[in-house]
Amino acid sequence: MRQTFEHELEELFQDILYMGGLVKKTIQQAVNSLKKHDLEEAQEVIENDDIIDDLELKIEEKCMSLIARQQPMAKDLRRIGTALKIITDLERIADHSSDIAKITLRIGEEPHIKPLVDIPRMANIAQEMVNKALEAFIDEDVELAYEVCNLDDEVDHLHNQIFRELLTYMLEDAKNIKQGTLLLFVSSSLERIGDHATNLGEWLIYMVTGKRKELND
Repeated sequence: MRQTFEHELEELFQDILYMGGLVKKTIQQAVNSLKKHDLEEAQEVIENDDIIDDLELKIEEKCMSLIARQQPMAKDLRRIGTALKIITDLERIADHSSDIAKITLRIGEEPHIKPLVDIPRMANIAQEMVNKALEAFIDEDVELAYEVCNLDDEVDHLHNQIFRELLTYMLEDAKNIKQGTLLLFVSSSLERIGDHATNLGEWLIYMVTGKRKELND
């Protein structure tokens, strides 16, 4: 019975890694489509959100089946409970990527009011956060989970910087207000992605230690 449980749990974790890989890709594609005015890529991100939603449901069903059949206790139960929480945060990250892609479609071919430098930097850090959080989950690496929190501080700093810069552009020329507001939404979505990635780290720490840690300020 124990061997069967561990085998099914391993399959479950592989499903989560697969979902996490898709989610990381959506972050990259969403911001890349924005930067390059690639409307086809933006549409792909939106369509792939449904695939990620389906994966969440599939993994959730596996988790519930494991709990019902194996009746895990202590850390085993925390591992499955953590899996349920992680897929929720991953799905929400994908939602934010989809929101960014929708903004790309709204901006269309309109030239950007300023070069997009810090937004792609935010996206790269957010991807790294998700990657580190997933590695920490698989390896049960608490120290790596704490590193995710430090990266979130960088995302927050860039978000504040972008806010100030875009506000300046909008105050200087009213024509910049519409796109400036949309780009602020993009930055906010990336900031929220950072928060969800931090949640992943928090759940890993709980899984390993049995104690909840709030890593978001």
